[in-house]
Amino acid sequence: MKDMAVTATVTGTLNLPIIDLSSPHRFSTASSIRQACVEYGFFYLVNHGVDEDFLNQAFEESAKFFSLPIQHKINLRRKDYRGYTPLYAEKLDTTSLSQGDSKESYYIGPLTDATSVRLNPWPSQELLPNWRPTLESFFWKLMSAGEKLLSLIALSLNLDENYFDKISALNKHECFLRLLRYPGELGSNEEICGASAHSDYGMITLLLTNGVPGLQICKDKLKQPQVWEDVPHVEGAMIVNIGDMMERWTNCLYQSALHRVMPTGKERYSVAFFMDPPSDCVVECFESCCSESSPPRFPPIRSEDYLNEKFKLTYDSERNLQCSI
Repeated sequence: MKDMAVTATVTGTLNLPIIDLSSPHRFSTASSIRQACVEYGFFYLVNHGVDEDFLNQAFEESAKFFSLPIQHKINLRRKDYRGYTPLYAEKLDTTSLSQGDSKESYYIGPLTDATSVRLNPWPSQELLPNWRPTLESFFWKLMSAGEKLLSLIALSLNLDENYFDKISALNKHECFLRLLRYPGELGSNEEICGASAHSDYGMITLLLTNGVPGLQICKDKLKQPQVWEDVPHVEGAMIVNIGDMMERWTNCLYQSALHRVMPTGKERYSVAFFMDPPSDCVVECFESCCSESSPPRFPPIRSEDYLNEKFKLTYDSERNLQCSI
């Protein structure tokens, strides 16, 4: 299969809309979110409740983990979508011929009940005494921001602001916090992606970075050649993007844009917070997004079935095993 990287061009910088989560003008904010989701599938979010000092502390703890000897990290390797994933063990662009993405990561699964919490393989408290409490606090801060944002997204779709609650999409929802490190020493090589071209799978993703660039967006994922634009860092803002599940819910009104991370020669840290509904939630077109002239494009599907199929395409168990040795 042809490597999609050879048919891509980069055309400059993209100026995404900025949404203020604390604005008292909810309907005006919802209207801005709708425009951003239709035109870009991405936007900046400010006044989101994660202050700079705490963010710096979280990135410091993340760096401490990734600086551990490889065997310490391998002992916590990914299981049940939680734990450590080494370099090149994941390839998000399944059409690419590359060996895998040049990043390492650590997933922290839902903290909404005791059973989910126990599935997380936490690092040793002796090695990283402040790691777990810091990241758990980070998890709850991001979940709070995500829940507030989803109420505005519901309004933006001409739905009741509590609509996601009503369809049980926020009942024990499946939120995952993912720490990411992109090595700087790989250099700027267009054949190696930090994160290859993909769209996220779930409802929405909240992204925070340490300011090092590399994120690029392709707004029109069906266009060839692909046109990529750089997303600059905005101090104090997180980046929000729509996932495939939200695109499906909205009958493709809201787009899940392709994005990737390209190496810049500098070490890059980021944190992604993925908000997904519970496994038994049925994803079917919202009533406000379909009509006789625009019928639902996709049949109803359980969230768990949809996400499991997506993950099967992303992870290669043999590659994980080889890279874990």
